[in-house]
This record gives sequence, structure tokens and C-alpha cells, in this order.
Amino acid sequence: MAQTSGAAAQPAFLQIQDVVKDFGGFKAVNNVSLDIAKGEIFALLGSSGCGKSTLLRMLAGFETPTSGRIVLNGQDLATLPPFQRPMNMMFQSYALFPHLTVWQNIAFGLQREGLPKDEINSRVEAMLKLVQLSKFAQRKPHQLSGGQQQRVALARSLAKQPQLLLLDEPLGALDKKLREQTQIELVNIIEQVGVTCVMVTHDQEEAMTMASRIAIMSEGRFLQVGAPGDIYETPATRFVADFIGNVNLMDGTLDKDEADHCIIGCTDCQHYVGHGITGTEGMAVTVALRPEKISLSKEQPAGEHAGFNCVQGTVKEMSYFGAFTVFHLQLASGAMLKVSMANTQRHRDEDITWGDSVWAQWSESAHVVLTQ
Repeated sequence: MAQTSGAAAQPAFLQIQDVVKDFGGFKAVNNVSLDIAKGEIFALLGSSGCGKSTLLRMLAGFETPTSGRIVLNGQDLATLPPFQRPMNMMFQSYALFPHLTVWQNIAFGLQREGLPKDEINSRVEAMLKLVQLSKFAQRKPHQLSGGQQQRVALARSLAKQPQLLLLDEPLGALDKKLREQTQIELVNIIEQVGVTCVMVTHDQEEAMTMASRIAIMSEGRFLQVGAPGDIYETPATRFVADFIGNVNLMDGTLDKDEADHCIIGCTDCQHYVGHGITGTEGMAVTVALRPEKISLSKEQPAGEHAGFNCVQGTVKEMSYFGAFTVFHLQLASGAMLKVSMANTQRHRDEDITWGDSVWAQWSESAHVVLTQ
């Protein structure tokens, strides 16, 4: 069982217990367990083929677990076909009916259930108001923008008042700027309704923005489960550190390990870490250092731990992104160090450019030491 952290504080509303999905000897999902609280927005994050979509399909009932249990609000879902499960799934393509109006698309599932006409009208109007599309009720999907179509699909999913909402790459069809705007809108709507949500995405930013907790998946297993900030700042493995955000990974050796600090020797520099790791001196470790936790200067750093947590390099590449600039430094060994510096002023006090010899420096609390 992979490490889990940041477990839900509330009692589990959705329980995934030792679930395995075997396709002819290939375990797409390999013995995963997870508790999700009522009202939580939970993200399954991983690269293509990691098992996240297979797990979502098992929740929806489109796939049957080879072994294990899925329990929703105390009810074992094993014997329930998809159409009887108290949940709805929203696909990346939205799957709107092109010949129906917005109003008719939202009403479709309610009409299939045979609800009274007054109740259907009431729910559809409430959903239109919720997603702020009341004035577009009589339009067809092709007359809407991508973001508006996404909100129609969400309204249709929520109209049936599901206990669980499943989102499969919910914003994948939108361009970057619209996706960023829609992320916040989507979270606000889901939280307003109070529905429990499980979403699948390969987009780190989407998961970090929308989810209260994230599970990082690889090869059918959970490598780490936790709040976005916990996973970013304290990754459990080298894979997680490298998958979430940008990171510099430096292989080294644990030279000294005390209760209040440890020293790690790498090819280009020595790291002074402000805590021990209860490891064995001489063991191989990896230091993970985020680019934004490094500062640059043309002067060699001095101070309490002079000679530690700094390295000299040559600026080989610079990329300006408006809010920040990314510098690529070539170190003595030939390795590259990535540094991200916020552009808090229109003009820097110290102008650093291509070809400059500079010093990179970081604090004793900036690194994460990984043993796996």
C-alpha cells in the first residue's frame, strides 16, 4: 500500500477498499484504498496510462473491479449497474445533444426519470441560474462558447442531484486562459451545491487549483495522497517531486545526520539541511530543490553556513514569463540548475543576463531529502 497523507478529517463518504482491476494479467489499478469525505473535491492526477480513468470508470460502473469494494454512503456499489448508481459523470467532450436547446439538454435526464413536469421546470431553472446561463436557455450548444458548453454539461450533471459527481478531464477542451477562469467557477458551483466530487486530470495546475486533496497515481498505484500544498512542499518520492511542478533533483550521499541537521554531498555542492532524516551515513539520497526557492547574485554568499547551500554557475538560458523569469545555470559538472525569480519590480537592481557567472543560494529549509 502506497503512502497516504492528509487523510480526510470527516467520516468517509466514499470508500475505495483494496480495489484491483486486472486486464488479462495487466493490473491497470493495483490494490488501491482511499477514503473521501462528503463534500470533498478530490483529484486523481497522473500521466496517461496510470490507471486514473480506469478507477473513475469503476466508480461509475462502466468497469467491474477484479477484487475489492467500492462503498458510497454505506452502500456497496458492486451489484448496481451504472444507471442505478446515485452519481453522474461529466465527460471531457461534454456529450451535449446538438439538436436540443440548453434547457432541453439539462432537462433530458430528468424527463427520462419520469419526474413531474413542475419539478423538472423548477430544477432546470435552478440549474440555469446556478451556472448563470438563464438567458441562453433556448440556444443550441453550437451557439455557445466552450466555457458555456462546459457549464451546460455541469448543470445537466447536477440537475439529477447526484450523491457523487465524476469529472473526466472536465476542462481539457478549453484553451488555457478560459480554463484558468473556469476552474474557479466550477469549484464555486460544486461547493455551492455541496456535492462530493472525484475528478480525473493529467493537468497539475487544474488539480492544484480545484481539489482539496490529490492522489498521485503511477502504474496503477497511489504514490502519495494529500492536500496540494503538502504534496508540492513535501513530496514522498522522487517521482512525485518531479511530476508536480518544476524541481531540481540532485543525487548525493548523506555525509552527516544529526537530530537538528544533516549534510548531503552532491557533485556540485554541499547541502546543509535544517533537520535530520534518521538515515544511515553514506546512504544514497536525492535532494529536491524547487526553482523559486533559489536566489541569484553575482557575489559569493557568506554567512553562518558559508560553503553550503550555494553553487556557482553560468547563465545559459533565460525565459521571461512576465510574473517571473526562469534562469538555466550550467554548473561545473555540466549539470543544469533551474532558478525562478519573481519579477516584483519593473527593473532588477542587479542585471543578470546570458553568459554571466552567478551564484545560486538557498536556505537550510528549502530542500526536501528523498530516500526513494
